[in-house]
Amino acid sequence: MAASPAVTTLSENPTEVFLDVAKLLLTYADNILRFPNEEKYRSIRIGNPTFSTKLLPIKGAVECLFEMGFEEAETHLVFPKSASVERLKLIRESIAAERDQRLNGGGPVQSATRPVVASASAPVDSAAASSQPVTPPAQQPSSLKSCISFLRTLQSNFEHVMMYENPELQQKARDCIPHHELSSAAQKNLRAAVEADPGCKLGIEDFLVLELLRWFKQDFFSWVDRLPCSRCGGPTSHAGSLSPSDDDDSRWGAHTVENHYCESCKLSTRFPRYNHPEKLLETRRGRCGEWANCFTLCCRALGLEARYIWDSTDHVWTEVYSVSQRRWLHCDSCENVCDKPLLYEVGWGKKLAYVLAFSKEQVVDVTWRYSCKHPEVLSRRTRVQEAWLLHNINRLNASRQQSLNTNTNRKKELTERLLVELVEFISPKKPKPGELGGRNSGSLAWRVARGETGAADTGTSEQVSGFVFTATEEEKSAGLLHVHYNATKDQYCRVSNNSEIIQSWDQCVWRKESVFRKVENDWQMVYIARTEGSSSGKISWKFDFASAGMKIKSVSVMASSQTFQSGKVCWRLQSGQITTEFPGDGKMQSFSSMSGASELIVAAELSGGDGDVSWQHTQLFRQSLKDTEESSFEILIYLQDA
Repeated sequence: MAASPAVTTLSENPTEVFLDVAKLLLTYADNILRFPNEEKYRSIRIGNPTFSTKLLPIKGAVECLFEMGFEEAETHLVFPKSASVERLKLIRESIAAERDQRLNGGGPVQSATRPVVASASAPVDSAAASSQPVTPPAQQPSSLKSCISFLRTLQSNFEHVMMYENPELQQKARDCIPHHELSSAAQKNLRAAVEADPGCKLGIEDFLVLELLRWFKQDFFSWVDRLPCSRCGGPTSHAGSLSPSDDDDSRWGAHTVENHYCESCKLSTRFPRYNHPEKLLETRRGRCGEWANCFTLCCRALGLEARYIWDSTDHVWTEVYSVSQRRWLHCDSCENVCDKPLLYEVGWGKKLAYVLAFSKEQVVDVTWRYSCKHPEVLSRRTRVQEAWLLHNINRLNASRQQSLNTNTNRKKELTERLLVELVEFISPKKPKPGELGGRNSGSLAWRVARGETGAADTGTSEQVSGFVFTATEEEKSAGLLHVHYNATKDQYCRVSNNSEIIQSWDQCVWRKESVFRKVENDWQMVYIARTEGSSSGKISWKFDFASAGMKIKSVSVMASSQTFQSGKVCWRLQSGQITTEFPGDGKMQSFSSMSGASELIVAAELSGGDGDVSWQHTQLFRQSLKDTEESSFEILIYLQDA
């Protein structure tokens, strides 16, 4: 019988520990084999004291359950009916053989050293929130300087997040947020999700998070690379740092002040990197530090349970707890991305080492949620010893949670959540093909809400929830469908349908992938671009006249796109087997090759570009915010009876 990696790891435990956990594992397996139709034997509650104290901390134990065929399902491990019973038997026999050898006086199976999950000595309680799911390879002792630096990082972030709990500051944030508008949109999307999936168990807070992310990215906060010159408005370049002022900068935590220098005016424009969320509600600009700082406050202001995520490779973001899904959701306000934790390692190519979550109640080491390459991550975790990190996180948590001693329900809730996280961390995620990363699980409603019902979910190459233009009675009568889009107003005008106005660039889109609408308030420009870190982006519009009894006679289309450096935009008309490329030069182009077809897709693909800002080197519909009349995309489809 082929060796089982999980059983091999389990065998590395001392005999007494191994025999105790083997008894539990064999019981789980035997119950399923003896009573295959009893549902109660196919489910293990993660919060069960036996599981959490006698099995979870033991290296190799949970991996054995996974190898048997158990799967993670919110608060339980479940052995699905589709799982292989033969596989279960094989793992059971391996464990039994090792047990028999131990009972007969034999030693443990020797195996090559490799990273393993959990530590036999790791406590599993609310103070051990950050118990490392993997035992690291041997390390050299960390320097005292490195330990002090890391401890200061832990302490400062843990103290900083308490700002988000200030009632007055939360009220200031609520005054900035269009809460009723976001709630209304969230309710609408929840209803649509329930229609798509009648078994939907999502809550309104899930959709509110998505709306808050969209608003924060598109309407509230601005990204700053270099500020325009404060005198002439021209471009500037980075020219080192300036000294913080004693009053305003120090008051708002701007320990760094960037010097954005104008070659034309010879003037320095100051860019203080404010670290106080109250000031950021006013300035509404910055880079990832400012974005995550202010967004986490906004989440707390709306009553969402949120925590600030610090990544040692110089990025920060937010996690929001979903009560209905019973798990923490990755939320990156810079990207308007939710629930795609592998974005950084898989999409951006980041070499992760330490990713820590900070909330008002605890610090948690969440590195393993964001990686599918655990051994590589382990090899980079050399700044401090794992035992030192665990001890100090536990110490900080114990101190902060003293006030919870009388609130046993809250402590129990936190403990159960942490156990669910630990189980999640044990099994590395696998990115979905064609995506930057994310979960392989999630209900249909949740995928619909996040626009992920593509090929992987439907078996087609198109998006179920996309918008499709079809001919109205007015357009059938006129024999014409005429639509144009204005990027500045961010609205479509369906001229041929009594000049109907449709707000928002993505409301008429058939399919989109890794694109968003970028507003540059400093340069007074707007355009659609790829999301930062993506290698390509796609967007398309679909027209289908079959249901209206019409077909295409001819097509005229105008699209404006702009590229910089090695950026590339490819525009295509697609109808059946016919694909025709056309330039996005802002000039109207006419085509008769689609004549007789009943369906048409207009598509653009963005790729290329150079350096860290490659995503900005391909732009669709670039337009001045002052230009409110010109269209940047227009299509006329002349129709005839089918």
